[in-house]
Amino acid sequence: MTQPNIAIIGGGPAGLMAAEVLAKAGLTVDLFDAMPSVGRKFLLAGIGGMNITHSEPYDRFISRYGERRAALQAMLDDFGPDELCGWIHGLGIDTFVGSSGRVFPTDMKAAPLLRAWLHRLKAAGVRIHARHRWLGWSDDGSLRLATADGELCYPAIATILALGGGSWPRLGSDGSWQALLAEQGADIAPLRPANCGFDLAWSEHFRSRHAGEPLKTVGLGFTDLGGQHEYKIGELMVSEHGLEGSLIYAFSGRLRDTLEAHGSATFTLDLAPGKTAERVLAEVSHPRGSRSLSSHLQSKVGISGVRASLLRELLDKDRFNDPARLAAAIKALPVTVRATRPIDEAISSAGGVRFDSLDAGLMLTCRPGVFCAGEMLDWEAPTGGYLLTACFASGRWAGQAALRWLQTQSLG
Repeated sequence: MTQPNIAIIGGGPAGLMAAEVLAKAGLTVDLFDAMPSVGRKFLLAGIGGMNITHSEPYDRFISRYGERRAALQAMLDDFGPDELCGWIHGLGIDTFVGSSGRVFPTDMKAAPLLRAWLHRLKAAGVRIHARHRWLGWSDDGSLRLATADGELCYPAIATILALGGGSWPRLGSDGSWQALLAEQGADIAPLRPANCGFDLAWSEHFRSRHAGEPLKTVGLGFTDLGGQHEYKIGELMVSEHGLEGSLIYAFSGRLRDTLEAHGSATFTLDLAPGKTAERVLAEVSHPRGSRSLSSHLQSKVGISGVRASLLRELLDKDRFNDPARLAAAIKALPVTVRATRPIDEAISSAGGVRFDSLDAGLMLTCRPGVFCAGEMLDWEAPTGGYLLTACFASGRWAGQAALRWLQTQSLG
């Protein structure tokens, strides 16, 4: 077939994976990104250790996508955790499974993986154009791109959009594409923060003493809008504004939905997850003699520092001084949040192009030849490698679908 112009807009994992699929088929691909270099969010996500995917059983893995499991199932069946690890090994990067089941590159870094990948893409003929911001379409259907030298029009026969969500706008994912696609008739679910922190009105005394301190090995329990209760043990971080950290991120979507429905959401914290409620009650009720209550809690229950301060912050004086009620709070301290942190502070975002605006190959039904992939689709997942795996998988899926569509166009 005649060599077509194929454009990828967005240089994150989804866009790069789509480019790889098309380049391997022998097609010339132009990849455009608004930032000075590609993969910037990918690199920042790997600063604390590049968690690429998760090793848990696949049935459990796929359940992490909640209501969007059905929409993502085929993509992840095609390119799931095992296939992703094999692909990484093909780049010469070894992986290992951490104690939590998360999968990391051996050196824990994103940069070597990205370097190896870009080297392979360029060798395959992918042409990467930095500082090219997509502005939509011209009257003749060409892509409009803002560059340092002015506006460029690119006549693409097929386009894959992988523009990210609305989190971390300083790295390029600013959600500005929403209006451009809505104008074309695409149905867009509003972008909302996911894997985010929540606001609490700390007293100045508590904030000044404990902002930035971790709450290690605590349990969080929450009952969602559907009546499903879940309890997890993990780690939180006290922030200036409230609570952050991987444990609350695991519940953030359900907490956010409850906030939107009711104006607030209440979960419980277990400050002594290694002890039964009966044991905590017995130890709190044990005569303390001349010791202060703080000393008694530290010696008997291990409650001190930020944990003890959190109890004083969230309990009134009467409850704090009642052994039975205090013991109950140690095991299930009610915490009410009334707002998420802003989307530009979130790790990821929910919302995006609804799947009913796309065909099975992620092509926009309102704009034939235009495909969408990655975080700009309407799905969300917790941290732990789930976000990246689905971005890779959807990029590959869109690339394969674009290739099939191009073949039908040439036959037509």
